[in-house]
Amino acid sequence: MAPSHPPATHTLRRTPLADRHLEAGARMVDFAGWEMPVYYADTGIRAEHRAVRQSAGVFDVSHMGQIATSGPGASALLQRLLSNDVDRLGVGGAQYSVLCQDDGGVLDDLFTYRLAPERFLTVTNSANHERDLAWFLAHAPGFEAEVADAQADFAMLAVQGPLAREIVQASFDAPLPPRMAVATRVVGGGRALMCGTGYTGEDGVEILLDPDAAPAVWDEVVRRGATPAGLGARDTLRLEACFHLYGNDLSTERGPIEAGLGWCCKEDTGFIGSDAIRSARERGPDQRLVPFRLVEPGIPRHGNPVVGGGEVTSGTLSPMLEMGIGLAYVPTERSQPGTSIEIDIRGRRRSGVVARKPLYPPPDGEPGQRPAEDAASSP
Repeated sequence: MAPSHPPATHTLRRTPLADRHLEAGARMVDFAGWEMPVYYADTGIRAEHRAVRQSAGVFDVSHMGQIATSGPGASALLQRLLSNDVDRLGVGGAQYSVLCQDDGGVLDDLFTYRLAPERFLTVTNSANHERDLAWFLAHAPGFEAEVADAQADFAMLAVQGPLAREIVQASFDAPLPPRMAVATRVVGGGRALMCGTGYTGEDGVEILLDPDAAPAVWDEVVRRGATPAGLGARDTLRLEACFHLYGNDLSTERGPIEAGLGWCCKEDTGFIGSDAIRSARERGPDQRLVPFRLVEPGIPRHGNPVVGGGEVTSGTLSPMLEMGIGLAYVPTERSQPGTSIEIDIRGRRRSGVVARKPLYPPPDGEPGQRPAEDAASSP
């Protein structure tokens, strides 16, 4: 498919790498108000996905937001806002959490990096950045902390895959930080935050750096063998790994217990929403978010009903398993791995089974690829 470009009158924001994407023949789309590549003409979603699983891919994720929190009361403020235990986050550490309303509904899921004893950087989802920033600012009074919008300060690249660290290490001045850690490194004469995090289920790093330095770093990792990958592959990769997507699998209408995120909620810290979440944990949710795979041809999509109760929140055809996979909220009594379910896909029922995380690679004892003749007949 030929690249498509928004009309000249568009008001979409562009990342510092937009010219690189256009030169590579990317199909550009509107994503949360940003002009972003969904795939590249010379590869496509399937090939980009497989490159990340088998070697390395590089994603432009500069649309993500960043909030800087600093000062003597920064950790106390974040402890009040974030569901995880911020006091356990040491300097150079990374931590996943959710941001909740008083009723326990999820406003966003976030990564926070502790850069110094009194300095933190929190990465937000792009569609939620303005709301998250306003939430941080609204709750900052009373804490000896400064909250600042840092989105314009950074471009962000994600290099992911089994060869990702080798490719990136060749361009940086010191060893890369381990998983769930962050460190400052020098590249091209400038400083960058190197983070041992990602959204694909593969090893790799996320690099936050000066926007002006991003094109040269992008060129270098591509030259060394990383395949440019777009939003399409990012979505299929995260779904195989069973990572949540805000707006699909998470929302203000759902709480973290039913979403399977109770592990990152430490109610004793007293974060906003902790009382509601404690109650939900104690009584047990009516529904739970589960991964599933189809056992017959079909591609599940967001909004497909689960027969007997529930709804698909994310679905796709797995490029690695060659079968329909997804995440769905189902009644708690039907949420155990191995439970048979049916998905209504455009009026046709397709048989599936609740699976264990991650969907890829399959946990021991779970089927992998469907027989070739079935895979070939998928619509």
